[in-house]
Amino acid sequence: MALCLKQVFNKDRTFRPRKRFEPGTQRFELYKKAQASLKSGVDLKTVVQLPAGENLNDWIAVNTVDFFNRINLIYGTICDFCTARTCPIMSGGLKYEYRWQDEHKYKRPTKVTAPQYMHLLMDWIETLINDEMNFPTRVGVPFPRNFMQLCKKILTRLFRVFVHVYIHHFDRITTMGAEAHVNTCYKHFYYFVTEFDLIDERELEPLKIMTEKICH
Repeated sequence: MALCLKQVFNKDRTFRPRKRFEPGTQRFELYKKAQASLKSGVDLKTVVQLPAGENLNDWIAVNTVDFFNRINLIYGTICDFCTARTCPIMSGGLKYEYRWQDEHKYKRPTKVTAPQYMHLLMDWIETLINDEMNFPTRVGVPFPRNFMQLCKKILTRLFRVFVHVYIHHFDRITTMGAEAHVNTCYKHFYYFVTEFDLIDERELEPLKIMTEKICH
């Protein structure tokens, strides 16, 4: 029997600690506005659009952090079933394999297991979004020149989590009765990244057929 969503998406099971917005800040108010729109039942294509009078970088920052939290939550529900034995490579079916590369230990694209890729990815994103040089939270502190490119890289790699979950673990999501929630999160993510051209079309290819069915 399907579990209720409160059981499935228990915040205590988040794969990584949630990044929170500081109350009283402009970013927090923008986040609350975005959440209110989501809960109001407004069409997701409208929800992702830049609110009138708001700064684009602030809007991108708020949503990038929020998607990091949401996708952590989704992966946290199936991480017990994503092991080095079941998923020896980070992939999306037979056609797509994702190798890890960063500025420190893995300077060349390196084959890793799916759970290892997830740990490396979430550690990498968490470090970036907690760094005031990359994601400034104080009023008047400018965003770095490479901010948009940084967010594109973060969101592109987060998309790969959707690819892996949908192709390799969606049976588990279905068993838990959580497919509608995951689909809604994916649609929200897809509309956002395409609204602001944040992910290259080639990266979206692995889920193209499914996306055409649920997002168009």
